[in-house]
Amino acid sequence: MRDRTKKVTLVVGLQLVIAAFFILGAGKADRSLYIIYQSYFADIFLPFGFYFLLSLIEDKQTLFKKWWIKGLFVLALCATSEILQYFGIFALARVFDSMDFVMYGMGVGLAVVVDRQIFPRFFSFWNYE
Repeated sequence: MRDRTKKVTLVVGLQLVIAAFFILGAGKADRSLYIIYQSYFADIFLPFGFYFLLSLIEDKQTLFKKWWIKGLFVLALCATSEILQYFGIFALARVFDSMDFVMYGMGVGLAVVVDRQIFPRFFSFWNYE
């Protein structure tokens, strides 16, 4: 299997795992954990997933080869959505919460660590020249 195919397979698999958590939810968790899950899970894992979707186009859009550009782009996208919510324009969600900005940063930070530190150790095709 070519490296590109392996990378696409890994990223699609990652997106499916994130989607499964959205579908399954935290229905059996205790109330406080359920509220935290409902409030912030998407705010962490949507930017995480978006970051890895951008990694699929970095071969053609070389600007996105730089982790910090991917991260800033995703943060800007999510922050714009949150600001629009403040003004009553609903993009990704319906409720403005300033804490979401922190969660977006955590999601992007987690994605950067996985992208730059974890994946290269476990997947030989996930490398940066």
